[in-house]
Amino acid sequence: MGSSWQQLLILLLVVVVIFGTKKLRNIGSDLGGAVKDFKKAMKDDQPKDAEFKKISEEVEQTSVENSKQKEQA
Repeated sequence: MGSSWQQLLILLLVVVVIFGTKKLRNIGSDLGGAVKDFKKAMKDDQPKDAEFKKISEEVEQTSVENSKQKEQA
């Protein structure tokens, strides 16, 4: 069921003949740029996740304090 290396080579040759090397180079460049931008966006989101966690902990702490105050009253 798997593909042999000969089948993959034939498929690669057919793709090169159909699209041409210049078009494939452009597609590869565009795909590489998209992956790079995606990784950058994921990296930029990490500080936001840390900030969200900090705020979430503060809200939880405030909720616990409010519950204690209600129990004492």
